[in-house]
Order: sequence, then C-alpha cells, then structure tokens
Amino acid sequence: MKIDEIIAGSDGPVFSFEFFPPKDDAGEAKLRAALSELRDLAPAFASVTYGAGGSTRDRTLEITKWLKADLGIEAMAHLTCVGASADELRGTLTRLEAGGIENVLALRGDPPVGQSRWEPHPEGLRYSVELIDLIRGEFPGFGIGAAAFPEVHPEAADPLSDLQHLKAKVDHGAGFLITQLFLDNEAYFRFVDAARFAGIEVPILPGIMPITSYAQIKRISELGGGTVPPALLAELEKRAEDPESVADLGVAYATLQCADLLANGAPGIHFYTLNRSPATRAILTALKLLDPTASRKPVAS
Repeated sequence: MKIDEIIAGSDGPVFSFEFFPPKDDAGEAKLRAALSELRDLAPAFASVTYGAGGSTRDRTLEITKWLKADLGIEAMAHLTCVGASADELRGTLTRLEAGGIENVLALRGDPPVGQSRWEPHPEGLRYSVELIDLIRGEFPGFGIGAAAFPEVHPEAADPLSDLQHLKAKVDHGAGFLITQLFLDNEAYFRFVDAARFAGIEVPILPGIMPITSYAQIKRISELGGGTVPPALLAELEKRAEDPESVADLGVAYATLQCADLLANGAPGIHFYTLNRSPATRAILTALKLLDPTASRKPVAS
C-alpha cells in the first residue's frame, strides 16, 4: 500500500522506523533481530537507506523485500542519484517493483565520503526532482516520498529557495515528506507553517533520532540535525562521562519531543533507529501509553 494512502486512511498518528543496510553478515543478523523486536509495535511502515556501493545497494533491496514479505511490514526503499546512471536507477526500480515494493523515498543523496562537492554520474540525474520525474513517468505504481529540512538544506541559498525546491518535489509527484532529524520542535512547527503558506499540502512526518551517546551530538550536526537546544546540551555535557545516563536522558528527551509534536498536530513520527531497538521501543511504548493525541491540533498533517 502506498504510504500517502496509509497516512490518509489512519485514524491516529503513524509511526515508522528507518534502518540502514548493514555492511556484513554479522551486521545483517543484528539488524534482523532489531526488526523482529520492533515488529510487535506495529509500525505503519519501515524504510531502508541506500548505500552508494553495490554490496550495500543489494542489501537495501534484500532487507526491504524481507520487511514486507516475511515480517508483513509495509516497506520503503530509499533511492539516491549517487554513483548511478539513469539506466542503473531504472534497473533498481525494476527489481523493487518485481519484489513487491510499492514505496520509494527519492533523494539526490550526499557526496560520497572523501568528496566535498556533489557531482552527478555522467549519465545520471542531478536532482531529486529528476528522480521523482523518472519514477512517476516510468514506474507509476510507486508511492513517492521526499526529504524536507526544517532548518534549511545545507546547500540552499536561503529558506525561500529551499521551500521552492521542496514544492517542486511535491508538484512533480512526491506524496509525502519526511524531515531530516531535529532536536528543537519549534523548528519543525515553523517549517510546517512556512510550507503550508507556500502551498505544500502533503503530510510532513517529523524525523526523530534519540540521543544514545555523547559522541552522537557531533554526528547529529554532521547529518544536518541542526541546533541542539542549549539546555539539552548543558545536561548532556554534565553526563558526558556516564554513557548510561546520557542514553537515559536521550530517551526521555525524545519521548517528550514526540509527545509535543503529536499533541500539536504532527501526523506521526519517523524514527531514525540506527539499527537498534531499545531506545525506539521505549519511546514508542511510552507514547502509546500516554496517547498525546487525545487533544491534538490537526495543523501539521
């Protein structure tokens, strides 16, 4: 089932998980164990990121198909323009289609490790909107999602041009958006208001990554996670030498963050799991017990 249809037909918020393809068999075994544990939480869908190398690409395809065929979870494969010709992208889409996958997150992708600038494949695509065009024109059976940046894409000239690029993705066929991770909810609410004012009406799912280690703060910044609220940073710094305390605070903060988002109209939560289950499991279980949507304001769907 297409994800935009899942969101539209849901009586409550949708919860989803994101995983990355493991690099080896041991990593794959750990991922499959985490997926099996999270299945009990009945996610609306799960997504698998897309590696630029051939081996991780193959694992993306296999894990995505396993999610849907064996675990019964609606699955979405990420697809990027990095290091692939247009024909290679068509080949990947053909394999996904043959595997029963109905949803794709269409991304330009980041420059490969070691490259400071984005350079397209000589026979490839330059922008995610071109990938959306290819999917919509040649593989119309797919539901298409796209990425959004509450604190502005790092390569955007300014917030207005970033919104214009986002609207182009939607106008060309993206049926829902998933945000890059963020730690300040006000950034999400401001972004949704701006998107609606710009005429972007599709669902905008907030992407949340619970902090599980102090070192992760730097990684969040590198991933475009934006501002770390000063009060949160101060509390994390106090706990820098106590990993268990950092993880406890990270789960607590993410739970409060998600509850606030849902109470104020977010259509669901997309969890960046880092291929682990405990933090996500704890947060989502607490949210389902709390039910912060009881007095929700449907402003961000």
